[in-house]
Amino acid sequence: MRRAGAVVLLVLSGCASVSKERGHDDVDKLVSARSGHRTRWAQGSPEDEQVEKWVGELLGKGLTQSAAIEVALVNNPRLQVTYEDLGVSQADVVQAGLLKNPSFGAHVAFPIKADHDEIQFSLVQDFLDIFVLPLRKEIATEQFTVDVLRVSQEALNTVAEVQKAYAAVQASTALVAYRKTIIEANEGAAELSRQQYTAGNLNEFKTTTQLVTYEEAALDLTRDELELLRGRERLNRLLGLWGPRADWALAEELQAPPVADPPLEHLETLAIKQRLDVDAARKQRLLMAKAVGLARSTRAVGRLDVGVDAHQDADGPRVFGPALYFELPIFDQRQAVIARLEAQERQAQHRLDAVAVEARSEVRLARAELLSARRIVDRYEKSIVPMRDKALEQAQLFYNGMLMGLPQLIDVKQAQVMAHAQYLAALRDYWSARADLERAVGGQIFQPTNAAGSKR
Repeated sequence: MRRAGAVVLLVLSGCASVSKERGHDDVDKLVSARSGHRTRWAQGSPEDEQVEKWVGELLGKGLTQSAAIEVALVNNPRLQVTYEDLGVSQADVVQAGLLKNPSFGAHVAFPIKADHDEIQFSLVQDFLDIFVLPLRKEIATEQFTVDVLRVSQEALNTVAEVQKAYAAVQASTALVAYRKTIIEANEGAAELSRQQYTAGNLNEFKTTTQLVTYEEAALDLTRDELELLRGRERLNRLLGLWGPRADWALAEELQAPPVADPPLEHLETLAIKQRLDVDAARKQRLLMAKAVGLARSTRAVGRLDVGVDAHQDADGPRVFGPALYFELPIFDQRQAVIARLEAQERQAQHRLDAVAVEARSEVRLARAELLSARRIVDRYEKSIVPMRDKALEQAQLFYNGMLMGLPQLIDVKQAQVMAHAQYLAALRDYWSARADLERAVGGQIFQPTNAAGSKR
């Protein structure tokens, strides 16, 4: 019996510790398997100095999409808050695996006429807690598993948001560059119009029209530069960057889509199978069912304290023996607790149904958006942009042959730039749709591949 008791105490003492690594390695594996990127939290929270140095090294090479995702997974402040939920959940597991502390009581009575004081000591332990402890710990452990899945899902959501934000910055950067080309052309045309008007070779109407075209192009550039700033700051928030590190430079241009996308059938079934939020909702439903079962099984049993009692009367002998105290469940039979848990169980079931419905809907919508974005990109890439380029070439020949004026040439150039700008927006929408579809499915469905070409 002594050996058995020692073993029990050893096991309990071994469980009564919180490890900062626990759970983080599971999150790292889940995120890596579904996104191809590591969280760097497998050993728990990394040191701030290590993070600072590592982030600085990545940004010094220029910001790629892959580097942006890795920085966000370790440096996003809100995601770090979510990571710390694992420590809270693990503490709950440890607490659930601990026996309640025994109660020690002492009583001293000072006699009025007798010669000796009356002394009483008692030591009691909740006996039923020993039997409830394994199931209680099992429930807490399963809750920890649910929390791991939820934290992993938040990390995957962050990956998708970074992918979309990075593509938006790429598109805005390229668009600003294109706008500057039209500004340069319009600026030269506006100056030429002023000179011709001064010399009397151009009427006021054509001069004013050319000046307005230049001013409108300048306004378009101002708007696009502001949109680029918005995109960069949104990405900075996702990456947790501020100060000089917020002035990073892109290391990649916006790429054209791959030659073909993989088959997009049976994605709803795949999403229900591998999405972490669906799995978390499913496990939460089972967890609440166990909690209801535990409450029901102990509803007719109150607290049962078993211990020893030592007593010495003022004029009597010293006595020592077992003590038993138990709660009479007359008024409170855990009706309210059971009713609450049953309601939470129904909530968990409804939540599972809602998550499953939403997952299927998100997959269908993301798939439709991806296919639509692909068709739009193809139309711009194969028809509209080449025709606008060809029109500009012809207009340049007409202008060189003095068959077209400079204002008309500028109009053709502006239409060509607008076609390229719309093509860039279509590319941004395509990559954003890809990120949304992978998030909706719950993991990568696109293998890394070389794009058909870089931005035009």
